[in-house]
Amino acid sequence: MSRDLNGDDRMETARLRAFVETADKGSVKAAADSLGYTPSAISQLITALEKELGINLFTRSQKGMKLTSEGREMLPVVRSYLTHEEEIYTYAAELKGVTKGKLVIATYPSIATTWLPETVRSFKNDYPGIQISIMESIKSDIIRHFEQNEADLAFLAYSEPMPYEWIPLDKSNVIAAVPEDHRLAGAESFPIKECENEDFIMGSWGKEMEILEILKRNDVHPEIKYTTYDTPATLAMVRMGLGVSFVNELSAQFWNEHLVKMPLDPPQTITFGAAFPSREHMTGAAKKFLAYTLNYFGK
Repeated sequence: MSRDLNGDDRMETARLRAFVETADKGSVKAAADSLGYTPSAISQLITALEKELGINLFTRSQKGMKLTSEGREMLPVVRSYLTHEEEIYTYAAELKGVTKGKLVIATYPSIATTWLPETVRSFKNDYPGIQISIMESIKSDIIRHFEQNEADLAFLAYSEPMPYEWIPLDKSNVIAAVPEDHRLAGAESFPIKECENEDFIMGSWGKEMEILEILKRNDVHPEIKYTTYDTPATLAMVRMGLGVSFVNELSAQFWNEHLVKMPLDPPQTITFGAAFPSREHMTGAAKKFLAYTLNYFGK
């Protein structure tokens, strides 16, 4: 059932929530459906907010709602404000013995499909009232999610610069993935320098920071022939004989047919860990999930 303007138990931030949801969904109707309001109520809330702030947050057209430059500047600030409001309600719920809240985790697809689901299951058994959203992203997108206040917690590989608080969790070997008929497929290891003689495939649209650091550290300059978004696409191309790639072992553990995975020479590792903007400003749900994660890794 849709609510009117008198149906929100948090009227002090209803305008802000209407603004954020409309920005995310791109239309008043979609925002209304998500928040449980009528489209008319959402329009009134946004208009009231624009009047209160003295700026136009959206341009309206038949195609939907598009943020103005002022709206884009305002969006991360409002997200941050609402995150802190959620902390208050979460903490109050805990004091009453009922844990509720939301948790948004940004991480690599490799982590989202390996150890993370087990941690989520353990966490949800004890805190079923916390809603969890997992955003699978490449590293540059994870950083953007933090900058836009869209994520509470992230699990990613360490690289400089690391502008957030950081807790190391585990290490993963970086390996070479080559087609099964590759000339070095039977070797014990893949010399890093050899990638200069190959068509090279790289994830993260060719900007995979950890791999780029390894290449730089070893003074190796391969020709990046293909770029992909994530590891499954990269390994699928390797299987088709389109080139070789360097990937972290964790992301490749489910890929074992029609390609060969080899240690690099010299050996290379990357460190995975938890990152968060500030322990002081973490939500209660994020703090609890971090504790479960540290327990999983025996920290």
